[in-house]
Amino acid sequence: MIHVSSGIKLVALWLSKAKSAVVFTGAGISTESGIPDFRSPGGVWTKYRTVYFDEFCRSAEARHEYWNQKTEAHTAFAAASPNIGHQTIAKWEQSGRVRGVITQNIDGLHQISGSKDVLELHGTAREAYCLDCDARFSIDPLVEHFRQTNEVPLCADCGEGRLKHATVSFGQMLPEKTLERAYQWCQEADLVISVGSSLVVHPAAGLPELAKRSGAKLVIINRDETGLDSMADMLIDGSCGEALAAIDAAL
Repeated sequence: MIHVSSGIKLVALWLSKAKSAVVFTGAGISTESGIPDFRSPGGVWTKYRTVYFDEFCRSAEARHEYWNQKTEAHTAFAAASPNIGHQTIAKWEQSGRVRGVITQNIDGLHQISGSKDVLELHGTAREAYCLDCDARFSIDPLVEHFRQTNEVPLCADCGEGRLKHATVSFGQMLPEKTLERAYQWCQEADLVISVGSSLVVHPAAGLPELAKRSGAKLVIINRDETGLDSMADMLIDGSCGEALAAIDAAL
């Protein structure tokens, strides 16, 4: 294990030679776009009680509490733009340097920056879907409806369906097909660059570990220690965006 920021050039060399590189991202890359980490003190998750998926499904009161929390969090998403980190990853995908992005984030900033192949393990906060008929809708007008009326919106397609953000709630399974593709990418990868993730939330955090055990080099870029630091081939402390931009400049 190498634990020096001067490893930027070595990571660039690995990336230049990689045949199947994957980028794995967590909240740390999006906090640099102004999106708060909801687990942090004062974050939405620390201010309100957790609404579990089964409770959402059966209780109108729980659905109102859920929409109240999500409406507050929506403000941060709506105002955010991709940063140099998102843009660099999109550039690498477009040039064929990386296969795609596996992300724990729900903000959609990878797609806005130009990334095409993005596996969203925890879904997206930019859409809602109906639990009863599977219809999908843009989230913005639904959030505005809740703000104006304080009433949980209902599905416009089937009339009475329960609308939920297209994100994975506590107690809800991760999207099976997305997770299967992520496992495949990591098993086939020869390089995984983990950016801004604490690598402690499973099963998502197990993906870089799977890649490492399958023979890939593992690079971790994060401001704090992670759950997989001891397995990393390279640790880069500090800003996600600055580190990614530096690697790109060294290519």
